Amino acid sequence: MAATGSVIEKIGKTVKKVANSRSSEWWYTPHMAAASRAIADRTPLVDLLLEVRDARIPLSSELKNLPTSSKHIIVLNKMDLANRSRTKEWLRFFEEQKCMAFGVNSHNRDNIKEFLTFLQARVRGLKKMEHPAHTITLMLAGIPNVGKSALANSLHQVGRISAAEKGKLKHSAVSLQPGETKSISSLKIASHPNIYVLDTPGVLPPELTDDNICSKLALTGAIKDSLVGETELAKYLLSILCSNDEYKKWEKLLNIEIGGISTNDLDKRKRRQYPTDHTQDFIVNNVRRTLFETFSSFTESIEHGENLDRLVEKEFEALFKVFHLPLDSEEVNYCRVATKLLNLYRTGRIGHYTLDSVPGNSQGIITF
Repeated sequence: MAATGSVIEKIGKTVKKVANSRSSEWWYTPHMAAASRAIADRTPLVDLLLEVRDARIPLSSELKNLPTSSKHIIVLNKMDLANRSRTKEWLRFFEEQKCMAFGVNSHNRDNIKEFLTFLQARVRGLKKMEHPAHTITLMLAGIPNVGKSALANSLHQVGRISAAEKGKLKHSAVSLQPGETKSISSLKIASHPNIYVLDTPGVLPPELTDDNICSKLALTGAIKDSLVGETELAKYLLSILCSNDEYKKWEKLLNIEIGGISTNDLDKRKRRQYPTDHTQDFIVNNVRRTLFETFSSFTESIEHGENLDRLVEKEFEALFKVFHLPLDSEEVNYCRVATKLLNLYRTGRIGHYTLDSVPGNSQGIITF
């Protein structure tokens, strides 16, 4: 759609400007360049290379120039935030391409146990296992904020407990902000044989040329929000919500009754107690309901870019009241709405979206 295209173009232009600026303090800094070289140097030396991608953007989060070999495994992390059926399609696609792949949720212990079992099976197939005492090294590599450190910590914790090993658990530093891992750390994840995983800093290419990829990386948090602006990212998100049928599922929120109390009455009670915490269920439901009502009452065709722009503006204004914002300037409140909305999206509270389509699949963004 035209408005979506204009927002994508604006975000892409901003990202590319930062990427091309040699004075940038964040994009492909000497630190990131050094991390890229360190990963390239270690790749031939490790036993398995785990390329961690975001399950919401399996192609856009790809690391370029990685060797395709039997020791390369694609790990689709954050699959709890992506569409389940589309993740399965992506895993089938990689299998058809003769690429080994596995979907993970770093915060799900059972899933991590399955992944660790999968890795141990791959390790047993290595030639080096002719010598059981050999130490096996795996390396995690991926873009910033894709969840490498969280995955390393979960593997370390589950692996140490499964092996009944004593001693203090180590941890890789985890941050919501991209680019916080500054050095390569090693964590033990299994015994007999000993298996260690290397957690590496997130890296991006020296430059990006595709506006769509720039926008998807920014929306999913691989690029600092401050580089693009929360408001522009939230407009991009709202245009995505308007472009699919997810909102239709929110109609049921209009007349839900809980214990004989209507949703509206229940919300009034709760608003008196917790007026500003946007993560509460009743406020999340209000966000969904408000977006549904605003979209449903909009009579103009959003196929026209200007109309979609107006719809997004109306949705922003409607969310001012939902988030109980103080009477500040419009610019300040736009930023506050954007920050809260992005948080709800990135934690899966307003739907699970896969932004990349499987090659050859005509479907666009999909949710469940």
